[in-house]
Amino acid sequence: MSDTRKHRGPGPQDPTYFGPEAHTELTAAVADLSWLFSRGYADASALKLVGDRYKLVERQRIAVLRSACSDAALTSRRSREIGIAALRGRALRIDGFNLILTLESALGGGVILSCRDGSYRDLASVHGTYRNVDETRPALELAARYLAEWGAGPCTWLLDSPVSNSGRLAGLIREVNPDWIAEVVLNPDAVLVQPGDLVASADSMILDNCGEWVSLARALVEVGVPGAFITDLR
Repeated sequence: MSDTRKHRGPGPQDPTYFGPEAHTELTAAVADLSWLFSRGYADASALKLVGDRYKLVERQRIAVLRSACSDAALTSRRSREIGIAALRGRALRIDGFNLILTLESALGGGVILSCRDGSYRDLASVHGTYRNVDETRPALELAARYLAEWGAGPCTWLLDSPVSNSGRLAGLIREVNPDWIAEVVLNPDAVLVQPGDLVASADSMILDNCGEWVSLARALVEVGVPGAFITDLR
């Protein structure tokens, strides 16, 4: 079945799953899962233990997993994170789908997770296929406006070539800002973790292996989407 969604918005039960009534259990689950990660427990077994304890549905479990991290990972990520004020004049490598999906979700009313490491993450995924939604161009225009205001550049967007329509999205990125570079590569993660430019991503694997990074999705949502559906799980 083809994907005909026009928005990357909330699931039908998200106001319940991630509303105020669920906040206490979700934050406790993130704390417990982070504690287990800090002691070497595997992702799957730790998540099952925590999810079962708090009787979380699958979507809540995904959110808790994306929000948690070990103490060591937290310390390491924080030591290499820079603030938006330090963007000026810096070359920036952007984890393309990672940033775009979060901005699309925020603009479309989808759940945005404020995670333990301070990153903003969404609950969307591409599963090998990407389709533009109504918020795609506004998301890119939002990024263009504030990256210019913050003086970042040059900016290189990296997109996964195995994901369908990545070439079309690269074209739209260049259309929104001709000064941007948009590259479609087999494995953006391998490029993003190479030494050199500042990295913009919220992907945990990248953040654990890259050099300096900036929480660009968080900064853009905070300044550009004041009504976003934020669930703070720190």
